[in-house]
Amino acid sequence: MTAGERHIRLKGAHNVRDLGGYLTPSGDPVPWRTFLRADALHDLDPEDVQTLLGLGLKTVIDLRSDAEIRHQPSAFADHGTVRYHHVSLFDGLAPFAEMYDEGFDLSVRYVAAIGACRPALLSVAQIIAQAEDGAILFNCTAGKDRTGIVAAMLLSLAGVAKEEIATDYGLTAELAAPLMQKLRLQAVARGLDEAQATVLLSSEPAAMLAFLEHMDATYGGFQSYLGSYSQDVSARLVGRR
Repeated sequence: MTAGERHIRLKGAHNVRDLGGYLTPSGDPVPWRTFLRADALHDLDPEDVQTLLGLGLKTVIDLRSDAEIRHQPSAFADHGTVRYHHVSLFDGLAPFAEMYDEGFDLSVRYVAAIGACRPALLSVAQIIAQAEDGAILFNCTAGKDRTGIVAAMLLSLAGVAKEEIATDYGLTAELAAPLMQKLRLQAVARGLDEAQATVLLSSEPAAMLAFLEHMDATYGGFQSYLGSYSQDVSARLVGRR
C-alpha cells in the first residue's frame, strides 16, 4: 500500500489521510473510511466539505487550542449533519521552547503529553466510543503531533505493529512538505530558532517508536492507559460496531 492510496486530496487541507488498511493481529485490516486524520480544516471549500461527507464523515474531533480555533475556525464547527467536538489536547503541556535542549526529539514532548494530558485523551476516547456510525475525523494544525498521538492510540488498540504506526506518522514529511515548510517559517517568525523549528516540524518514525516503547513500558500500552474505554474504541477499529 502506498502513501498515495490513503492520502485524501483536498484543496484546503494538505495532510488528510485514512487510517484504514493496516493489518491487525487477526490478519484483517483496519476498516477504511472509519478514522481519518487531518491538519486544520479552516480553509476547506464547499467541494472539500462534500468530498469528506462523501466518505461518510459524521464526527469531527478538533484537537487544537482555544486560541487556534478562534483564529481559524473549523469548516465543520457549525455543520448541520456532522457532530463537531473540541478537545484541546495539549492544554497544560509546557511550551515547546521550554522543553527543547541538545539531543531533543519529539518523543520527549509526546511522553510529556501522555502524562499531562490524560483527561483530554480520555475525552477523545469517550467521544469515539459513543459516536454514531460513520467516519470520525480528528485533526490539529499540522496533522502531526496531537493528531499523531491519537492515531498512534487507535492503531495500537487495533494491534497494528509499532513499525507500521511509526511509518504512518512519518508520512507527513512525504505528503505535506509544503505545509511543514510554511509552519516552520511561521514558528521562526514567532521566535523559535531554525534548529528548534526544524525539530518541531519533523516527523521522524524513530520518535514515534520511542514514544510507543514508553507507552508499553510505563502504562502497559494504550489499552491499560484508557481503561474502560479501550474495548469500545477497539470494537470500532475492527469493524464490530
